[in-house]
Amino acid sequence: MTMSAPRLFLRHNTLPLLAGAIFIVMFGLYLGLQPHGIQDDVLVTASNKGVLLALVAAAQTLPVLTGGIDLSIGAIVVLANCVASTLVSGSPVQVALGVVAVLGSGLLAGLVNGLAVVVGRLQPIICTLATSTMFYGVSLLLRPSPGGDVDDDFASALTGAVLGVPVSLVLLGLVVLLVWVPFRRSLTGRGIYAVGSAEASAYMSGVKVTRAKLAAYVGAGLLAGMAGLLLTLIAESAQASATQAGDLTLNSIAAVVIGGTSLFGGVGGILGSILGAFILRTIGDLLFVTAASPLWQPLFQGLILLAAVSFGALPMLRIRNRLDTYR
Repeated sequence: MTMSAPRLFLRHNTLPLLAGAIFIVMFGLYLGLQPHGIQDDVLVTASNKGVLLALVAAAQTLPVLTGGIDLSIGAIVVLANCVASTLVSGSPVQVALGVVAVLGSGLLAGLVNGLAVVVGRLQPIICTLATSTMFYGVSLLLRPSPGGDVDDDFASALTGAVLGVPVSLVLLGLVVLLVWVPFRRSLTGRGIYAVGSAEASAYMSGVKVTRAKLAAYVGAGLLAGMAGLLLTLIAESAQASATQAGDLTLNSIAAVVIGGTSLFGGVGGILGSILGAFILRTIGDLLFVTAASPLWQPLFQGLILLAAVSFGALPMLRIRNRLDTYR
């Protein structure tokens, strides 16, 4: 019996829809607990922090969809942060060239990962763990001590608000509409899902497996570069921090799972990961406004991640043939 379109949509988007509902409730509670009410600066701060993690989670989503994982995502963000703190200043032309260099550094890092996985035939978890150390080393060369500078007008323009709407949130929407949606509908985008679902079958069906995997890691590098640029505009400085790189990587994986993307590959998408990222950020904000100890945040994140992983694994437990999940 063929499922109706609404039922099919609900079946394939249960976790993202649930993540969206959880975020709405949590963020509404956060705004309600604000001692000074809803103000523009509160919304802008929450948006900037949420969009930063959302870009990192979106970057992680692409390799995960292929059935892999990228443990260098946080290191690429830190690398882009250090590059931006060095180059995104001066005249408008210099700022523009600096932005191109920052995004280019993310692309190059993603290309290195992609070539290691595709050409080198290395396990993603192993090679990206190795390249994360390499990227961190380059970050240390660029920024041996915390510091740097960024154009104030440029930073204010992209981290402020226009008519009460946070600019960072608008930019995130543009990334989804102008980058993710067309890519998702392209042959390469569909190939990423096919590779994650069943790589051997995808190859036998004529899918360009090599191109799909390479595109996933290069795209991840580009999105991580965007996150690094935003981090620089928010902080207006940079630091080659291994701790920050590790935290960003772990949070990106957590956001991906919470948003409904399967770690088995082939199921999910960037929209769910973005919602998962905003949920993680809102947990920290709720703990802050309730004056709770920040030491509780890892516990809540762990519980939510465990619940999301368990809920997402239920379809796998109910079927004998994994391919039935994609019907």
